[in-house]
Amino acid sequence: MKSILELQRQLLPDLLEVMRKRYEVLRHIRLMQPVGRRSLASALAMTERVLRSEVDFLKDRGLVRIEAVGMSLTPLGADLVSDLEPIIKDLFGLTELEIRLARVLRLKKAVVVQGDSDQSDWVKKEMGRAGVRLLKQTARPGQVVAVAGGTTVAAVAEMMKASPALRESIFIPARGGLGEEVELEANYITSLMAQKAGGRYRLMHVPEQLSHEAYDTLIREPHIQEVLELVRSARIVVHGIGDATTMATRRKSSPELLRLLQEKGAVGEAFGYYFNRKGEIVYRGRSLGLSLEDLENVEMTIAVAGGAGKAEAIAAVCPVSGRDTLITDEAAARAILKQHG
Repeated sequence: MKSILELQRQLLPDLLEVMRKRYEVLRHIRLMQPVGRRSLASALAMTERVLRSEVDFLKDRGLVRIEAVGMSLTPLGADLVSDLEPIIKDLFGLTELEIRLARVLRLKKAVVVQGDSDQSDWVKKEMGRAGVRLLKQTARPGQVVAVAGGTTVAAVAEMMKASPALRESIFIPARGGLGEEVELEANYITSLMAQKAGGRYRLMHVPEQLSHEAYDTLIREPHIQEVLELVRSARIVVHGIGDATTMATRRKSSPELLRLLQEKGAVGEAFGYYFNRKGEIVYRGRSLGLSLEDLENVEMTIAVAGGAGKAEAIAAVCPVSGRDTLITDEAAARAILKQHG
């Protein structure tokens, strides 16, 4: 099959572009369904007139259903998108991109989705869907899944679907909350992920940034000790990667700390640790939850982060904390490889 497609690429390149365009229409409908024509055209940067002809073609072949609430995929259309995905990735270089990225960042595996999540929230949802697929493929009954906060991990929770093994999993926040929008806090994301997966969950009701006195008091609480013991028994950890300055600002860090991070050249953040371009830790916050040392006992870590603007942060953090699997987007992957020559 691949050799036939390679021949088509050489002799009929326009045909492959048409296939990719129709695949993109189907993929966006899957992410946005039910979706109206105007919203879909905007997401695809396509005129409504051109989109109408493509949708009519797909509808005539039983791949798309059009109803009053909007367009959605038929079961045949959903199966076709799943079958096409690895072929599209091969044809347009994403598989090779994954191999090169994994080698450069010393990862076991890299998963690259099309697009730039800085430009489109739908790319972030596609990264979330890739995270769900990986969790379902690797899940085991009775496992503990530790979940961090942030927008990309929230996308994994939003796209979560139940599976038998996930129904028997315990989900728990990897760290305390940020004290910001509740939708981005680890507690909320953990509960949403567990509910959609059909599993159980425990929560950690503590702030992420703690004073010496508060830390010493909380660490002795029986409930906190019980939750921390469960967190450290996690088989899988799902986390994001943040830009250092953005994360420090979100945590309402002092001007002194912001200056320190700038002086030390901090570019990335994960688990309360700040890293410079060389992957060296330049600052560590005081908080309850998983530490980098705890990750040594974790069977699988899944880092989910994308966008060209996060390329430096991902490249700094991944070789240290995301050594297992990275789910990212095409823009970040190409920017990282460009940085590494």
